[in-house]
Amino acid sequence: MRAALLRLRRTTGLPVAFGGLLQDGRPLRIAELHGAGTGALRGLAICPGNGLGGKSIALARPCAVTDYPSARHISHEYDAAVATEGLRSVVAVPVVVRHRVRGVLYGALRTPVPLGERTLDAAVAVARDLEQSLVVRDEVQRLLAAAREPVAGGTGVLEDVREVHGELRALAPRIADRALRAELLALCERLAAAGSPGGTRDRDPVAALAPRELDVLATVAGGATNATAAERLGLKPETVKAYLSSAMRKLGAHTRTGAVAAARRAGLLP
Repeated sequence: MRAALLRLRRTTGLPVAFGGLLQDGRPLRIAELHGAGTGALRGLAICPGNGLGGKSIALARPCAVTDYPSARHISHEYDAAVATEGLRSVVAVPVVVRHRVRGVLYGALRTPVPLGERTLDAAVAVARDLEQSLVVRDEVQRLLAAAREPVAGGTGVLEDVREVHGELRALAPRIADRALRAELLALCERLAAAGSPGGTRDRDPVAALAPRELDVLATVAGGATNATAAERLGLKPETVKAYLSSAMRKLGAHTRTGAVAAARRAGLLP
């Protein structure tokens, strides 16, 4: 949210940006402020239908007013806080993930002038980026929960471990949250160890792979083609090919299958 608001100010030119995410079914609270002169907006609980943001939540679409205090098509529960901050022209853009509103981004001016289409489009683009970040985060949390489950015997379980490991490796570079990314990669290490004989690892230092080489190898280990691996990892197919060739060379393998097998023997893959 913090990064999204900074980007909102930069791309729209609006001097004030604020917003929040819905948590566990509770009303949205304004948690982040950028460019605000007071703390009047911080902590406001925005209920669906109330004010500009509440209208945006209820309709699941962007809403804007040219002069907040005199706007006729919104309710005015939050006028005191808005007046304290001196806001006049305001846009509210919902953050919608899988048809559910997860948050709202606001941008505002302290003068009553219409917000142009370019400004509104830029605000929507920032909300879409945040939506994608939340989709990735949700998927990471799902995979982390799966990875935390005890690993016990059976070929089917081992295949599940390998599939989860590949998905986690593919998602890791897209995670902006450093703590979450570190936890994710630590669990990748745990999964790799779980797939080794006896749950132990015996790495050959010569076989150590760069993170991106391991990402590619983990993805193709599940049967992905170079093109599919490129799509999952956000790379070009030729880049995937280069990483794969480098990994094969380091592992002393002549085929991708041989490279995957060598990486598993080295404890780099489950």
